[in-house]
Amino acid sequence: MPAKRDTTSPGDPLQVFRALWLHRDVVWEMSRREVLGRYRGSVLGVLWSFCNPLLMLAIYTVVFGVIFPARWETPGGRGEFALVLFAGLIVYTLFAECVGRAPALVVGRPSYVRKVVFPLEVLPWVVMGSALFHAGIGLAVLLLVQSALYGPPGWSVLALPLLLLPCVLFTMAISWLLAALGVFFRDTAQAVGFFTLAVLFLSPVFYPVAALPEPLRDWVWLNPLAFVIEEVRGVIFADAIPRWGALAMTSALGLIAAWLGLAWFEKTRPGFADVL
Repeated sequence: MPAKRDTTSPGDPLQVFRALWLHRDVVWEMSRREVLGRYRGSVLGVLWSFCNPLLMLAIYTVVFGVIFPARWETPGGRGEFALVLFAGLIVYTLFAECVGRAPALVVGRPSYVRKVVFPLEVLPWVVMGSALFHAGIGLAVLLLVQSALYGPPGWSVLALPLLLLPCVLFTMAISWLLAALGVFFRDTAQAVGFFTLAVLFLSPVFYPVAALPEPLRDWVWLNPLAFVIEEVRGVIFADAIPRWGALAMTSALGLIAAWLGLAWFEKTRPGFADVL
């Protein structure tokens, strides 16, 4: 299906979602190919998307529950510690997969740059669609194991898609920024590896925010992933009600960041063809 031209105002923050909606057919088809292409040629095919989270849960249980004794106070012991860790890693992996691939999105598709009608701005959405699919599978596996071992979670888990929204928006902001920078500065891909590793240890993936010294807690909340990870864990393991006010504020900041990232991408876009 041919791509449609986007005629909405670049000064409108909702352009972030309008661009996605306008080119939804392109995003859907390319995301589907991304998912299927990852498992093409394997015996189990897409079933690996279910097997991988289960295998990772088993590894986390052994490594952090047996080899490295857990320092996390969880009433369920080693098994629940693995689930708590896995919940944080699902959020982080959603971020890291998109950001890690962003610098090569435009550089790796020079033929798309020459197609005037092709909406290059949807390329980060394509990767996000694939990453959300695998994050959804991971959350499904997490909830199934949690239900089997400790009983089903409360109704607050229905808020999980909304809780991921700030992560999606901030990730898209960085993806658009890096996709453009990757065209002009090829070292961007090398720097991103260090950046994503730093975010891993600066996010409460391997530790709860409550375990940090008091002076550091205010600083860790500057990382949007910290809020998302803590809220996701809260609704799954503590049946907590999401902090709607904080969620709305974080999502609004994420929308502004995504809008600025998209604006940067569109501003630099005319120079892509000259470099590639």
